[in-house]
Amino acid sequence: MLSVALRTLRTRWATFAGSFVALALGVALTAVMGLALASSLDAPDRGPERFAAAPVVVRGADTLRVDTPTGAQVRKLAHPRPVPAGAVAKLRGLGAVVADRSFAVRARGGPDDLVGHPWSTAAFAPYRIDAGRPPRAADEVVVSGGWARPGKRVRTDRGTVRVVGTVAGHGFENAVFYTDARAARLSPVSVQLVVDAAPAAVREAVRGSDGVRVLTGQGRHQADPDPDRDRDALAAMNAMFGTAGGVAAFVSVFVVASTFAFAVAQRRREFGLLRVAGATPGQIRRMVFAEALVVGVVASATGCLLGAYGAPRLADRVADGGLAPRWFTIGDHIWPYHLAFWTGLFVALCGAAAASWRAGRTAPVQALREASADTTTGGTMTWGRWLSGLALLATAAVTLCLTLFTDPGDLLHRKTYVSRPMPLISAVALLAPVAVRPLTRLIAWLPARLPGAGGMLVRENAAAGVRRTAAIAAPVLVTVALAGSLLGATATLNRARATETRQRTAADFVITPAGGAGFDTAALRRLREVPGVEVSATSSSAVYVLEDGVSLRESDARAADPGPLAATSRLPIEAGDAGDLDDDSIIVNGEWQRHTVGERVRVWLGDGTERSLRIAAVMATGTGDNGVYVTPRNAPGATVDRVDIALAPGADADAAATGLRAAVRTTGGHVLTKDQWVKASYPGTNRTTRLGFLLVLGIALLYTGISVANTMVMATADRVRDLAVLRLAGATTWQVLRLVGAEALTVVAVGAVLGVLVTGVNLVGMWSALALLSVRTTIDVPWTPIGAAVAACAVLAVVSSVVPAAFALRHRAVALAGLRE
Repeated sequence: MLSVALRTLRTRWATFAGSFVALALGVALTAVMGLALASSLDAPDRGPERFAAAPVVVRGADTLRVDTPTGAQVRKLAHPRPVPAGAVAKLRGLGAVVADRSFAVRARGGPDDLVGHPWSTAAFAPYRIDAGRPPRAADEVVVSGGWARPGKRVRTDRGTVRVVGTVAGHGFENAVFYTDARAARLSPVSVQLVVDAAPAAVREAVRGSDGVRVLTGQGRHQADPDPDRDRDALAAMNAMFGTAGGVAAFVSVFVVASTFAFAVAQRRREFGLLRVAGATPGQIRRMVFAEALVVGVVASATGCLLGAYGAPRLADRVADGGLAPRWFTIGDHIWPYHLAFWTGLFVALCGAAAASWRAGRTAPVQALREASADTTTGGTMTWGRWLSGLALLATAAVTLCLTLFTDPGDLLHRKTYVSRPMPLISAVALLAPVAVRPLTRLIAWLPARLPGAGGMLVRENAAAGVRRTAAIAAPVLVTVALAGSLLGATATLNRARATETRQRTAADFVITPAGGAGFDTAALRRLREVPGVEVSATSSSAVYVLEDGVSLRESDARAADPGPLAATSRLPIEAGDAGDLDDDSIIVNGEWQRHTVGERVRVWLGDGTERSLRIAAVMATGTGDNGVYVTPRNAPGATVDRVDIALAPGADADAAATGLRAAVRTTGGHVLTKDQWVKASYPGTNRTTRLGFLLVLGIALLYTGISVANTMVMATADRVRDLAVLRLAGATTWQVLRLVGAEALTVVAVGAVLGVLVTGVNLVGMWSALALLSVRTTIDVPWTPIGAAVAACAVLAVVSSVVPAAFALRHRAVALAGLRE
């Protein structure tokens, strides 16, 4: 049967073109994903940057380590501790000790990410003066980059300074160097030191200092700002490519399966003739499998070549776009090609499995006598398709209900709302032939009532070709459902978080710092001096708790004084009283394992200090962003980064706003009304997730285009005689082409309706989870992306059906009507 399969492929190459392209693209994407993953796993560690020339760096405790029965649990501290004074004294006896300090600086006309340091640390990068001189007075600075030249006076949030020198930038920061004394006043706390001494002697000097680390060689990179950014970027990139690869495999199975199924349906008479000629059902199945094998091998090999060509170029694009480290490149690996090749071949054979079984069941006489129209679903909906569709539908429904009743918060996680739509999409696609006829008649009901026979012909032709309509509607369904479910889930979740923020805020004004620095004591004193206002100064911190004795969990914490907090916020308290918060207590949320009011819980504060705190109140779980609340005493090292302002009864809002702006003018703070702050803090999808979704939807749309175009071309070629009969009945060429285009639009509308239905079910599931978590919000359906996806599918369908029909109708209608099948 292999020779027959090869001849069939040569004769019917257009039938398998869509499967070939879909498989090749899927294999290419899998190869790119595998190469990126392999390259990220053996990527070199970034070397030290700020301390590349430093002999030894001593860093205070910046991690929390808790021993458990299953091993040590380690978390990064929100507020690293400085090196103990006793250890510093010992280090000074070994050699020169330079305290490192880093603090945000906001300068008019300067970069947004300016960082201040003492000048004595510049030599450890090393930075070298390329113009001017080092700073010698408190109002003198040296800057990196070319944004300011020596002699220029710059107004900053730390006062007006004069640039006396510049250094060449190294690319990892925009630095402002002050004198050591001025830097110490601006940032009194130093968490790391540079010591000019032998590493062994330094380690001996800090022995016994809890959590203090001695960094040398490559380890000095841990003293750089955000040392894990490369690892985090690579993990995010791998997650993006992994999701895209999974969706590509999911959609490519759809495309290949639908293409083979439709091709088998079109070749029923061919298979019947082979059966009459003596071919057994097994031989028919092996022939279809052989066709899939050949297509799979050629497409997989082509995809590997495309992957080898595209992976380095994609690596350059993601590195230039900031999605991967600048040094990221594709390495020389073999296993990703094996993975991609055999995955492509497996997808091809899986896609052809059901089609081959159906082809083998073709009866000779039945196939030769069967009409071309599929007026019922009996021939399309086999028992296997019924069972698979209903099983997937039941799985989607049961898992959704179980999650809603056991852990509704799981539906708000990105991994969940990305993967959960897949079973439902698969179920609806498998059961689509059942809905094709009623949906077609409903969509075409009004056009069929209009004068003329066009609307009636569109309705009857689309309803008669159940298999053709379902094959075209399925990829449209996938694209619309993915666009609606993924983008709708993120939009609904963001709206819910914004609703939570609005409901929790009772302040009339919210003041935020202009940069990364917080508000100092002087700024807070000026704010409290504004008449007619209640000031609630809060700071960001963290609290760590050990759950089940083995899992160390980190929760975002907000430090606030209980009195002003009650005046400026409406916490979603479910038990207890927020007014009971004091230095010996904590307000937790329902996600905590222990959340009984009055119960004491063992926690570690943001600097690693262990405390036993009483639970004063319990908040609703919400979207998971409620965190916990503590007093400022239980947030050591935290700086005030937000000030909520409540107006006293009868206070003038305009006068208060004027006074507040004057109070923070020197520090560059932003005074916002409640509505302005809610809008400014409206949660958005992070860049990596957004690009990942766009990549996924782009892949889905590309596959849909391939499937729709391939199926439309096949279907139009199979209907040449029908179109010729319409011409002989008196229809003009333009009337026939308009009819073909209208049928294509009707079929796309069927897929769009099914996709919107799946989107609605998925978003209702998320809305129900939010309601169970005490978040009242509305569903945000992304109509614009859905409309764009439907429009793209409609254009592809119309072009792919009208163009082949136009070429076919160039011949005489009498000749076309006499064509043999």
